[in-house]
Formats: sequence, C-alpha cells, structure tokens
Amino acid sequence: MKLSREIADDGRFVRQPNRFTDRLGPPEPGRYRLYASYACPWAQRVLIVSRLLGLEDLLDITIVDPIRDEKGWRVPGGDPEYLSELYHATDPGYAGRYTVPCIWDTRDKRIVTNDFPQITLDLETSWGTSPNLYPERLRPDIDIMNDRLYHGLNNAVYEAGFSRDQQVYEEAVARVFSTLDFLEVRLAESDYLFDTLTDSDVRLYTTLARFDAVYYAHFKCSVRRLSDYPALWAYARRLYAIPAFHETTDFDQIKRHYYITQTNINPSRIVPVGPELDWSR
Repeated sequence: MKLSREIADDGRFVRQPNRFTDRLGPPEPGRYRLYASYACPWAQRVLIVSRLLGLEDLLDITIVDPIRDEKGWRVPGGDPEYLSELYHATDPGYAGRYTVPCIWDTRDKRIVTNDFPQITLDLETSWGTSPNLYPERLRPDIDIMNDRLYHGLNNAVYEAGFSRDQQVYEEAVARVFSTLDFLEVRLAESDYLFDTLTDSDVRLYTTLARFDAVYYAHFKCSVRRLSDYPALWAYARRLYAIPAFHETTDFDQIKRHYYITQTNINPSRIVPVGPELDWSR
C-alpha cells in the first residue's frame, strides 16, 4: 500500500490507525502466532518483551523478510506467501498498509490485533509477569512516558523522514531533539527511565537502536547522533547487553529495510556503509 495515503495536504505524515484492536485472550500454546520483523521498531518491541517474559512456548513467532515490496511483507518459505493474505482473510475490504507486528489466531483464522501499543501491555499483564515490565505502582507514570516517547521520538522520526514540507519537517526534528535532550538529563543518574526496567525502556530502545544507523541520515534527524549523548548512548548499550535486546537487534536487516524499501526517500536503494559503532559495553 502506498505511503502517500498517510501524507496530509500540508505535507505532514499521519500514521494510519490500527485496524485490528481486539485484546489477546489468555495464552494457549499453539493458538496465537506473532508476525514480526527485526527491521521494524514496533515489532521488535514485542519480540523483546516475549524474550524477557519467556513466552517462547506460548507465542509462536514468524519473522518476515526485511525487504518489503508492493505486495507488502513476504513470509519466507511460508504459508501465506505474503502477510497481506492474512489481512484480507480477516477483512476482505482492507485497504490500508499491511503492518507488523500482528497476531494471528490460528483457531479462529483471523488477525486478533495489529495494535502495536497495546500488544506489549497485554503480554505484560496477562501472559507473563516476571520481570514485571508494567508494575501497577508505575502504570500512570509509564503511560505518560510512553505517550511522550511516541509523540516526541518514536513516531516523530517518521514525521521528520516522511515529511514533504520544510516547516513540518523542522517542527518534527525539533521535537525529536528536545525529547532526546530531556532523556539525556533523566538518564544521567539512572540506569532506566524509572527505578526498574519497564515497558517504557523497551519502547525507547527500539528507536535508539535505529537512530545512528538509519534515522540520523535517512530520516534527516541529523542535529546530533545518539553517540553524541553520553548518558543515552551508555543507556542504549546497557540495554543491548541484555540478551532479549541484542538477540532481536539485527543492524543489517534494519539498514536494508529502510534504505532498500523506502525508495521515496532513497530512490537509488544504495545501503550506506557504516556507521562504525561499538555496541559492546
């Protein structure tokens, strides 16, 4: 599906709403299958949470090909061949982009949800509780932080990268770096965004992992690099040292997806060499 459908008249990128928003039922081994991509930050969130909570035996996972074409995400060697087939099986009239993450109900033969903000919260509250990534005492603060991260960073980098208006682009970039500046101060004296690892850290990490490799150049968020922020850079590497984070972080797939797939930004489809970054602590 064409991204142009999500560009407003003023040149602003407006992300499509999530079409399937049912809540996950209790875990049933073999019933639910997650379709995800190592390239996609929204999908990586779910992969990280699944690993942290040890849900591998409860949630089957299929990783799609990172190079998306006009038919959408391809399922390597799989049935279906393309993720779009599941979208149309669930809603024959569906006309939006075919997005990951999404969760397929193998019993009822339908997509239960592609509502990426809610999927991790459902897993954290209904499927696994150790570690407790969404503790009740912090939920109001986590919700506020998650909203700030989404509008100021997670989605703002896309608003900058896909913008078709100079003023709109500059406004989005300003939000990106004001948010990074805020986070640099917050993390200067704390290992995590709160006093323990939470859902907010997962949401922040997946954007930070892509920042210098993709967003800095490809999305023109080039005021400063992540590695120019001492506290944020140390924080990102601290999370990367946790197996659930680094085992789901594939920089090659990330770069190939953005630079090869998004030809509206990079028509040559050339994948740049670098940057040379040491993510080890």
